[in-house]
Amino acid sequence: MKSLILSLAAVAALTASPVFAGAGHGPSHGGVAREVKSITYELVARPDSLTLYLSDHGKSIPTRGARAEAVIYAGNDKTTVALAPAGDNRMTAKGSFKLGVGVRVVLTVTLAGKQPAKVSFNLK
Repeated sequence: MKSLILSLAAVAALTASPVFAGAGHGPSHGGVAREVKSITYELVARPDSLTLYLSDHGKSIPTRGARAEAVIYAGNDKTTVALAPAGDNRMTAKGSFKLGVGVRVVLTVTLAGKQPAKVSFNLK
């Protein structure tokens, strides 16, 4: 009887789907995602641009009137750049950025009428 219960529990565990699947908590644009106070921040970092996407459980958060500043730590180098609203739920910055394994990006994001939020990303 005990082995039957354990077998059923194992089958249930193997066939159960994760709680957050499809709930909008992971990266949707190929970047690195972090959640702070129910807002998902996804950073897509490219050598010539930084793009930040904001959502709340899969629903876009408008960035109109928002401000953001990114501080990029690459080895001994520190670069600060401002991101500007770029429509819908996006903020972008153009430039030349050092990226790669070990690079850390710390963003301070202030949505219109809200307190600033700090979000830290470790790039892969």
